[in-house]
Amino acid sequence: MLARIYRPAKTAMQSGKARTHDWRLEFEPASARIIDPLMGWTGSTDMNGQVRLSFETSEEAVAYAERHGIPFRLQTPQEPPVIIKTYADNFATARKQPWTH
Repeated sequence: MLARIYRPAKTAMQSGKARTHDWRLEFEPASARIIDPLMGWTGSTDMNGQVRLSFETSEEAVAYAERHGIPFRLQTPQEPPVIIKTYADNFATARKQPWTH
Protein backbone atom coordinates (compact mmCIF):
# COMPACT_ATOMS: atom_id res chain seq x y z
CA MET A 1 0.00 0.00 0.00
CA LEU A 2 1.49 3.26 -1.17
CA ALA A 3 1.50 6.40 0.94
CA ARG A 4 1.47 9.94 -0.34
CA ILE A 5 3.45 12.69 1.40
CA TYR A 6 2.36 16.19 0.44
CA ARG A 7 1.73 19.68 1.75
CA PRO A 8 -1.96 20.59 1.40
CA ALA A 9 -2.93 23.63 -0.63
CA LYS A 10 -5.13 26.34 0.79
CA THR A 11 -8.82 25.89 0.21
CA ALA A 12 -10.90 28.24 -1.90
CA MET A 13 -12.94 29.19 1.17
CA GLN A 14 -10.11 30.99 2.92
CA SER A 15 -7.80 33.81 2.02
CA GLY A 16 -5.06 33.03 4.55
CA LYS A 17 -2.52 30.24 4.51
CA ALA A 18 -3.35 28.64 7.86
CA ARG A 19 -3.01 24.85 8.03
CA THR A 20 -0.93 24.74 4.86
CA HIS A 21 2.53 24.65 6.43
CA ASP A 22 2.43 21.08 7.77
CA TRP A 23 3.20 18.03 5.67
CA ARG A 24 0.67 15.21 5.53
CA LEU A 25 1.06 11.47 5.06
CA GLU A 26 -2.01 9.68 3.67
CA PHE A 27 -2.45 6.24 2.17
CA GLU A 28 -3.66 5.75 -1.38
CA PRO A 29 -7.02 3.94 -1.56
CA ALA A 30 -6.52 0.19 -1.85
CA SER A 31 -10.03 -0.51 -3.13
CA ALA A 32 -12.86 1.37 -4.75
CA ARG A 33 -15.63 2.84 -2.62
CA ILE A 34 -18.87 0.89 -2.28
CA ILE A 35 -22.23 2.60 -2.73
CA ASP A 36 -24.91 1.45 -0.30
CA PRO A 37 -27.99 0.52 -2.39
CA LEU A 38 -30.52 1.60 0.26
CA MET A 39 -29.23 4.97 1.46
CA GLY A 40 -26.76 5.85 -1.29
CA TRP A 41 -23.93 6.45 1.16
CA THR A 42 -20.40 5.54 0.18
CA GLY A 43 -18.29 3.19 2.24
CA SER A 44 -15.03 1.35 2.03
CA THR A 45 -13.40 -1.73 3.49
CA ASP A 46 -10.00 0.00 3.47
CA MET A 47 -9.23 1.18 7.01
CA ASN A 48 -5.97 2.88 6.01
CA GLY A 49 -8.02 5.48 4.16
CA GLN A 50 -8.86 7.01 7.55
CA VAL A 51 -5.23 7.48 8.57
CA ARG A 52 -3.91 11.01 8.18
CA LEU A 53 -0.63 11.92 9.89
CA SER A 54 0.78 15.45 10.08
CA PHE A 55 4.46 16.41 10.28
CA GLU A 56 6.23 19.74 10.51
CA THR A 57 8.72 18.98 7.72
CA SER A 58 8.90 16.64 4.77
CA GLU A 59 12.07 15.07 6.19
CA GLU A 60 10.14 13.97 9.30
CA ALA A 61 7.43 12.39 7.16
CA VAL A 62 9.96 10.59 4.96
CA ALA A 63 11.88 9.35 8.02
CA TYR A 64 8.64 8.04 9.55
CA ALA A 65 7.71 6.18 6.37
CA GLU A 66 11.18 4.67 6.02
CA ARG A 67 11.31 3.71 9.70
CA HIS A 68 8.02 1.81 9.42
CA GLY A 69 8.72 0.32 5.98
CA ILE A 70 5.93 2.21 4.20
CA PRO A 71 6.47 2.79 0.47
CA PHE A 72 5.75 6.43 -0.30
CA ARG A 73 5.60 9.05 -3.02
CA LEU A 74 6.76 12.57 -2.17
CA GLN A 75 4.89 15.39 -3.93
CA THR A 76 6.65 18.73 -3.88
CA PRO A 77 4.32 21.71 -3.65
CA GLN A 78 4.08 24.29 -6.40
CA GLU A 79 4.52 27.72 -4.89
CA PRO A 80 2.32 30.47 -6.37
CA PRO A 81 4.13 33.58 -7.54
CA VAL A 82 4.24 36.39 -5.00
CA ILE A 83 2.72 39.55 -6.41
CA ILE A 84 3.53 42.58 -4.29
CA LYS A 85 0.87 45.25 -4.71
CA THR A 86 -0.03 48.32 -2.74
CA TYR A 87 -3.31 50.16 -2.45
CA ALA A 88 -1.78 53.18 -4.18
CA ASP A 89 -1.26 51.10 -7.34
CA ASN A 90 -5.03 51.28 -7.92
CA PHE A 91 -4.75 55.03 -8.52
CA ALA A 92 -1.45 55.18 -10.39
CA THR A 93 -1.39 57.30 -13.54
CA ALA A 94 0.72 54.76 -15.39
CA ARG A 95 -1.79 51.91 -15.05
CA LYS A 96 -1.69 49.31 -17.81
CA GLN A 97 -5.46 48.82 -17.63
CA PRO A 98 -7.99 51.64 -17.41
CA TRP A 99 -9.92 52.25 -14.22
CA THR A 100 -13.33 50.65 -14.73
CA HIS A 101 -15.54 52.19 -12.08
